[in-house]
Amino acid sequence: MMFRKIPLTFLILTVGVACAYAKKEPKYEQARQLTAEQAALVQRAVAQEKVLIKNIQLRTPLVETYIQDTRPDVKLYEVPTDDQYMLSRVDFSKGFFDKAYQPKDEAKHGFFKGSFAAMTGLSKALGLEKFTYNPNGFMQMMFIDPSGFDQQHYVFSFVRREFVGTVRTWVYDMHPRADVKGIGRFYGRIWIEDEGANVVRFNGTYTGPTSEDASKYYFHFDSWRMNVQPGIWLPAAVYVEETQRTEASKVVGLKAQTHFWGYSLTLPTRESENVSVKVDEAVDNSNDAQDVGPLQASRMWITQAENNVIDRLVEAGLVAPLDQGGYENKVLDQIVINLVVPNNLAFTDQIHTRVMLTDTVEATTVGNTILLSKGLIDSLPSEEAIASVISMELAHIAMGHHIDTRYAFNDRLLFPDTSTFQKINMNHSDVDNDTAAKKALEYLENSMYKDRLANAGLYYEQLADRSKQLKALNTPMLGDSLLKGDGTPWMAAVEHMAPKLNWDDLSQTPALPLGSWLKTDPWDDTVHMLSAKRYAPMNARDKMPFEVTPIFYKLQHYEEASVEPPAAVPVVAAPAAQPANDQPAAAPDNAPAPPTQPSSSAAPGSAGPSGSIPVSAAPTPDQQTAAGGTPPPQQPAAAQNPQP
Repeated sequence: MMFRKIPLTFLILTVGVACAYAKKEPKYEQARQLTAEQAALVQRAVAQEKVLIKNIQLRTPLVETYIQDTRPDVKLYEVPTDDQYMLSRVDFSKGFFDKAYQPKDEAKHGFFKGSFAAMTGLSKALGLEKFTYNPNGFMQMMFIDPSGFDQQHYVFSFVRREFVGTVRTWVYDMHPRADVKGIGRFYGRIWIEDEGANVVRFNGTYTGPTSEDASKYYFHFDSWRMNVQPGIWLPAAVYVEETQRTEASKVVGLKAQTHFWGYSLTLPTRESENVSVKVDEAVDNSNDAQDVGPLQASRMWITQAENNVIDRLVEAGLVAPLDQGGYENKVLDQIVINLVVPNNLAFTDQIHTRVMLTDTVEATTVGNTILLSKGLIDSLPSEEAIASVISMELAHIAMGHHIDTRYAFNDRLLFPDTSTFQKINMNHSDVDNDTAAKKALEYLENSMYKDRLANAGLYYEQLADRSKQLKALNTPMLGDSLLKGDGTPWMAAVEHMAPKLNWDDLSQTPALPLGSWLKTDPWDDTVHMLSAKRYAPMNARDKMPFEVTPIFYKLQHYEEASVEPPAAVPVVAAPAAQPANDQPAAAPDNAPAPPTQPSSSAAPGSAGPSGSIPVSAAPTPDQQTAAGGTPPPQQPAAAQNPQP
């Protein structure tokens, strides 16, 4: 074999040229020159970003971050291996402060220890090479660059025009200028609406010490804003994803969602942060002729404690305010009636349901009010699954497992919002949960859901199956977990009715991803049904039970969003038609549809032929306190409320 001799001087010259070329290789793609109109919109967006920061400084929103670590999986693509949950009330008035909502049991929530210190700056690196998740770091993704979002620090390149929902936007790519020093500068893509020049979405990451090391310091994220009031756009949600990271020589991933709400909450007093309980819509009963007996007085005392607690939780931004004719009344309260009437449960006061705004999977009772968390409702796949949860809470009420009546004294509720989990205890004892679960099974077997309990059992089977990986999701903040301490469901009798979980059986929909049914208004905290199409899973990967998924909003201007036609039941509207100019197809909601069933067992919120939510036929709310014999489940006879 012959080798050609290469002169040493030629070899050195070649290597030198290659090194010089490598040093001159640009870090970012060459930007396209902006037209005068495109540059003017960017300049207006820079000014509007300062307005947005000033608006946020006037408010103390709640910020909820839920993180799932993942690992690759051959069948399911990726599966969760661990999770973390953080909830804070953020004060921007004097900088970037967050006050963590202290848990009732700090031993269960190691990541909630104490109040977090202020960040030294919004551009500080997260230090994610240590793999510890700081909620401040996730909150930072509310802003593009509060200290330097302008044309002096960044280069902008126009991409195209695009509709995001009904909002017309101009899309730009941006990156830091070569002469701008420091880390934590944004580079990625932004969407600027052309009407008010507000940035409504930005997608990308922040710069690290070098481009290769950026992933060690920052995650990639997709940040969304909403038009919550006329002319006011505020952060609504952030999705974070890293599909491949190396940790201890293992390839791991991460998915997270951060949600913002409570922008219109009353600011707490800066010195004491005490919040008084307001009494609205007081009713004058001074002319009532009837006296109050001991039993009724005891019940009224419980109701007083209930009202105080519910009002306090609404003021703290933890429970959605009552929306007459909303999801709670038209869906959840109807399911309550479906259980109350056939079981002849003669409650003195009507039973109502309310929604806790947290993603944790939990439920509890406060007097005659049933509280279900948003995360629980989002993950429940069918009406019978919701009924199984509500039946246990009804049993708590019927068996007298009521709230501690010390809350009837409202001075006990004068504390900072962030101490709510410590000051209000609404969980039941193990003995109460065990007896309530047995009674709940009786209620279900007497109801219209008795032939569909196997479907509900799949939910508990799936919840138990992922309980070890999703401990934070199943750790309640206010009420009760659906699982015992050993990870088995309280409603184990219903679980045993279900067939074995089979990922390949596409007719099985044991549980849905988070965010499948409800959305929270960032301004006033009300909850609404998603107006999203439902798609059946095509493979095992499409099921994604209890998982975090990407966020896509169909944005609207406030005037459009605030005008909604009245409806007898929550309506699942068809997606709005969108212009074809430069617009990609919007990503569908990934929540899988439940198995095909008769209309009486349709999933809560699934669209029927007319686009409305089918809920099993049931009597009116006035029939809820029926007395006498047990009426037929589906067409119960009317009855009068019993006298105390």
